[in-house]
Amino acid sequence: MKLVSYALEGVVRVGRLNAAGTAVQAFPGEAGSDMLHLIRRFAQIDNPDEDHGDWVALDRIQLLAPIPRPARNILCVGKNYHQHAVEFQASGFDASASENTPEFPVIFTKAPSSVIGPEMAIPAYLDYSESTDYEGELAVVIGRGGRNIAKADALTHVFGYTIVNDVTSRTLQQTHRQWFLGKSLDGYCPMGPAIVTADEIPAPEQLQLKTWVNGELRQHAGVADLIFDIPTLIETISRTMSLESGDIIATGTCAGVGIGFTPPRFLRHGDRVEIEIQPIGRLVNPVLALRE
Repeated sequence: MKLVSYALEGVVRVGRLNAAGTAVQAFPGEAGSDMLHLIRRFAQIDNPDEDHGDWVALDRIQLLAPIPRPARNILCVGKNYHQHAVEFQASGFDASASENTPEFPVIFTKAPSSVIGPEMAIPAYLDYSESTDYEGELAVVIGRGGRNIAKADALTHVFGYTIVNDVTSRTLQQTHRQWFLGKSLDGYCPMGPAIVTADEIPAPEQLQLKTWVNGELRQHAGVADLIFDIPTLIETISRTMSLESGDIIATGTCAGVGIGFTPPRFLRHGDRVEIEIQPIGRLVNPVLALRE
């Protein structure tokens, strides 16, 4: 099932897309009012895919981030593709640079206030250093929370998958050493366009990630190339903190980001970033870099 949050006539609703991706049907009652509410109670809903009519054409709604305001920080993983770890080290922007792949997962977070939805502008004008970069990533949405989750059981805790653009101010990331500030500017976490439930993606390692900037393919990798796979990430994080329903884990980006070029190819006003992971869809965001 492909789930979305959307606005229709000023009201935020949660619904499911039809097979063609051309219309949405809201869940009835409280389940259709908030994605976090839906995730927490999804197992209790009888026949969640029941067709009860009232389909609305996609061109009548505004798609929002599937979880417009996460309850907690977005959990992120750094340097989780080998070639990206190499390009990051070579760029000079990694204050703790090492060409070697990490021995353990590198975990950081992004503020919930950084989340925006599809087609919403990335506000690169907030980055005084003009070093805003893109990072296409697969994100995991936790359904059943827990602590000390074993790797063998990890995927049973996954509700579904979505796409995240881990937009970054490289200068802030470098100068503050901790990555939080450079990753958490308002609007620096585009998410969407949908959450695909885990039953429709039984083997996430088979997914392919692609990122384009202005139609030019910049990133392409298989999720199978992750240094630390999804079960390992869930096991590692849950050893130190309880994961909760609705938590989001962005699994890391692959090679091809802006700092991987010489000179760096940072995002500029009018650029258009597209990230695709099928069957989730394509997350598209323009870049707004002019200060008013």
